[in-house]
Amino acid sequence: MTITRPPAVAGMFYPGSASTLAATVDQLLNEAPAAPAAQPKALIVPHAGYIYSGATAARAYARLAPWRSTIHRVILLGPTHRVAVDGLALPNCEAFATPLGHVRLDAQAMDQLAALPQVVFSDHVHAEEHSLEVHLPFLQQVLDDFTLVPLAVGHATPQAVAEVLDLLWGGPETLIIISSDLSHYLPYAAANQVDRTTCEHILQLDTHIRPEQACGAFPLNGLLLVAGQRGLTPHLIDHCNSGDTAGDKQRVVGYAAFSFDENHA
Repeated sequence: MTITRPPAVAGMFYPGSASTLAATVDQLLNEAPAAPAAQPKALIVPHAGYIYSGATAARAYARLAPWRSTIHRVILLGPTHRVAVDGLALPNCEAFATPLGHVRLDAQAMDQLAALPQVVFSDHVHAEEHSLEVHLPFLQQVLDDFTLVPLAVGHATPQAVAEVLDLLWGGPETLIIISSDLSHYLPYAAANQVDRTTCEHILQLDTHIRPEQACGAFPLNGLLLVAGQRGLTPHLIDHCNSGDTAGDKQRVVGYAAFSFDENHA
């Protein structure tokens, strides 16, 4: 019997009914602008409830539609919100479940990572963590058949994260996703100013993003380091905050989506 991590935030961050969830994700994807021609190698995507950041997430995931049969493996890194960890944590299970079905984990890739000193195994870290789970329904709707390498990232240097990404870089079959929101609980105008600056630093591949600028700063800085080393080109897809979507403007959370493209000579 397959050991599966059940969904922890279905019915909270996104609809718990399979039919409602599929319809919600499809509508968000259908409302996203048409994708450019280049296949993204990496994406940065927010991880709030769909009413808050779903439209921004969909603008990133809509870019995968032309590559739905090309991408077979997703390396998904997100921050830990509930359980602290040093380094990067993999789960011991064999699949992640959502109301839309099961996503198989890439056991071979996880075995490769197990040899790295910064990688640990912990079901406890993953059990209630939403930063990875909320992306899966989008991936299930926009890709055909894919496996997942889910990494919950605690305190880790950019070099430690970059080493993981380098090991699993692969070719067009492998997509890297960094899960991150931006600033938290600032007034609307202040958040816009802070987040615009953060977006500029991400576009400059600055590896010194701080957690108060982006909650996924640790995995994000690792991507920015390897993006600079490998010559990826970043693009800002969308930027907003919860005051623009479904929240008040007194204490907002910022969201942005980016794509990173490989430059093929």
